[in-house]
Amino acid sequence: MATWNSRGLRGSTLEDLINRTNEKYLENGLALIQKVPTPITPINIDKDSRHITLAYFDQKSTVDYIGAVQGIPVCFDAKECAADTFALQNIHEHQVEFMGQFEKQKGIAFFLIYYSHKDLFYYLPYEMLRYFWDRAKEGGRKSFRFGELNPAYVLPKKHGILVPYLDMIQKDLEDRAE
Repeated sequence: MATWNSRGLRGSTLEDLINRTNEKYLENGLALIQKVPTPITPINIDKDSRHITLAYFDQKSTVDYIGAVQGIPVCFDAKECAADTFALQNIHEHQVEFMGQFEKQKGIAFFLIYYSHKDLFYYLPYEMLRYFWDRAKEGGRKSFRFGELNPAYVLPKKHGILVPYLDMIQKDLEDRAE
């Protein structure tokens, strides 16, 4: 059983940026994406601040976000990375399996990775993740380097949109068609 404590809030800034982006996409009628809540059972609650300080996860979560973009089912997970090497241990097998099943149903699955030391967002298509995942399962590297990634999937800076991932979904769709 996994436990949660305040360490788990490290990615909350990334989550806030994505949530604000999703609100903007909704306001503009471009997408409906919702944060998937992770069910927890509180163990310790600070009486003064009324904040949960220790809890356990009731079940394995699948992805952070799910919804639709212009009629296309979409699911994704957000991760933060402070180095050029991303350890695959940050991704769980049940997430990879869920994303694979999602793709089989004609949906689009991907990871948004924020490389904090570079201050850039990267769109990692499921197919690319699956390549790295399978390589690790076959005894290869248990991580991937930034230099191995396709630079065309770096999210552009865009005025008014904090994490502009819709353009990368379009690119992903175009690359699949080729």
